[in-house]
Amino acid sequence: MSKVYLGVDVGSISINFVLIDAHSAVLFQSYIRGSGDPVQAVQQGLGGLSVFMDRFPDYEIAGVCTTGSGRELLGVLLGADLVKNEISAHARAAIHLYPDVHTIIEIGGQDSKVTVVRDGVVVDFAMNLVCAAGTGSFLDSQARRLNISIEEFGRIAMLSQTPTSIAGRCTVFAESDMIHKQQIGFPQKDIIMGLCLALVRNFVGNVCRGKELLPPFLFQGGVSANPGIRKAFETVLGHPVIIPEYHMVMGAYGAAILALREGVKQTRFRGCAVSRHDVHSAGFICQGCSNQCEIIEIRGNGELIGRSSGRCDKWNYHSGSRV
Repeated sequence: MSKVYLGVDVGSISINFVLIDAHSAVLFQSYIRGSGDPVQAVQQGLGGLSVFMDRFPDYEIAGVCTTGSGRELLGVLLGADLVKNEISAHARAAIHLYPDVHTIIEIGGQDSKVTVVRDGVVVDFAMNLVCAAGTGSFLDSQARRLNISIEEFGRIAMLSQTPTSIAGRCTVFAESDMIHKQQIGFPQKDIIMGLCLALVRNFVGNVCRGKELLPPFLFQGGVSANPGIRKAFETVLGHPVIIPEYHMVMGAYGAAILALREGVKQTRFRGCAVSRHDVHSAGFICQGCSNQCEIIEIRGNGELIGRSSGRCDKWNYHSGSRV
């Protein structure tokens, strides 16, 4: 049997799977929109992985790592051997593919991050979890408001030669400024490229404040697929911006590499059959103290699989055992 390793990135917008071999070569990858139901999306991803594994019966999943905002609870569902934060996972994938990288820009559905790397080691990072300006969800909403797809959004931005000025420090101001520019007759392409530039300047000025930004620059995450944002970064930074081959699933790729390097002796992976289980999540409020934590639990085929989200360990429950 050939040992392979699975990384799963459970984000706010998408759930990504990457399967690698013992040499970190990608064997399988999938990018699935969560559509507000990460449990169902994870099961869908497992279904696709199951089809792949059936084609290659000599592969044996020997280690699993989850990352992303839903890494803890969905890690319980999968039987993950390792749970890591997004910074670690994205940095691991970036450094593996580009050992000389100095700055990693990662923009996802709900947040944005910058990671500073020197000599293959993360030395600084910053995250923006407060303002949605520049994130994938905001760009998606603006594309819908303009009645175009997010793919068209990027292509139209690239047509602009004279982008207009848009206030990008806040989603509310940016949207109202875009509407004003439309009303006074600015071409759509110049408005869209103006928004891309405004959001990038906001990212560099706020998220990256106080950071030493040096090339090579890597841009990854869902928003890296938008050519308008990439061009805006190159304009603002004054350097080429590299889009890695697996830019849409770099978190999952990094998680898979971390699973490989962990050297798991016996995996806890529940198997692809979880894709066919009757799985659902539910929440309740703990009345044990004034914190009143909202506890989330997952059940599969009527059995409690795990609970999390408490500030203490009272309700933490993984795979039938308290932790």
